[in-house]
Amino acid sequence: MRLVWGTVVSERSRRDAMQRLLVELDDDTAGEAIAYTALCGVCGTGDRVLLNTTAVDLGLGTGGAHLVVARVPEGMREPSGVALDDPSGGHVMKLRYTPLQRDVMCVEAPESPAHGALEEALDVDGMPVVCCSLHSHVPLVAAAIKERRPKARIAYLMTDQASLPLALSDVLARAVDERFVDLTVTCGQAFGGELEAVNLHSGLVAARLVGEADVAIVAIGPGVVGTGTALGHGGVAQGEAINAAAAVGGRPIATLRLSFADARERHRGVSHHTIVTLTRVALASALIAVPALDPVLQGTVDHELRAAGVWERHERAFVECFLPDMCGVPLRTMGRGPDDDPAFFLAASAGGAVAAGLL
Repeated sequence: MRLVWGTVVSERSRRDAMQRLLVELDDDTAGEAIAYTALCGVCGTGDRVLLNTTAVDLGLGTGGAHLVVARVPEGMREPSGVALDDPSGGHVMKLRYTPLQRDVMCVEAPESPAHGALEEALDVDGMPVVCCSLHSHVPLVAAAIKERRPKARIAYLMTDQASLPLALSDVLARAVDERFVDLTVTCGQAFGGELEAVNLHSGLVAARLVGEADVAIVAIGPGVVGTGTALGHGGVAQGEAINAAAAVGGRPIATLRLSFADARERHRGVSHHTIVTLTRVALASALIAVPALDPVLQGTVDHELRAAGVWERHERAFVECFLPDMCGVPLRTMGRGPDDDPAFFLAASAGGAVAAGLL
């Protein structure tokens, strides 16, 4: 871990609870920084800021941005007084027992207006729940549903196995603006959704009963951990989502992580993340959305799923699908777009098509 003081040069952009800043660091470097205003307040030009530079130093996928830990307003010689006073009215903490722990109004809490509706609630009454292994699947799943069922109310539930602040996702913000996603719910330690939930199970019930969702999409936020081992990756969250959806009476649908352009062997064809998730982590049965592909590629996908024993646990939902009109919402995965790796994006669209067919 590395913390460095710096000075805000300018604000590049601001959206909801996040600022992107240009900063000059005291180590004689300059760069971009992200400030979550719910954690540090709004930063202004000339403010002194304490920056976590660790991920950038390690070359990790944070978009090349440092993270603001704390701020000292311009002109203040030394820190004093109240730096942030933004009570939520709730008593549940997220980022618990860290220096940046944040109070939120959890939808289930006794002080929440929705507490009574959720006090004994255990079931989502068959609601389709599309369980994705990557955040980049979310806008495609949502758009594919909306193209077939324009009046469907779609909730996105963000789990806490990747990025925790919902505000980080530019593509989700665009999907909300285009009304592909109607409700956001942040579960576990993730925060910043329209509804805050203690865990994924209660988040699903809240999306249905409080948010009046017709269908839910569950995925991690931006970023995914990988170690090259069978279980040491963020993809296991998909299997946990399948289990949670089944536990509360939902209809789990799983998208496949497919690629025929990824340079990494373990992610070519059906990703090892998907295989392990569906054969080891998911204890409940799911509908597996399989898109129609070129016959040769289709044969590879079919062989890998069959050889792994996926059909001994799950049900195949084969679908002729297409990429929906994204209304300008950008589609990228690992720097690749639909023309570079069509199977990846068709697999996500297939999940939405299957969900739409159940509505």
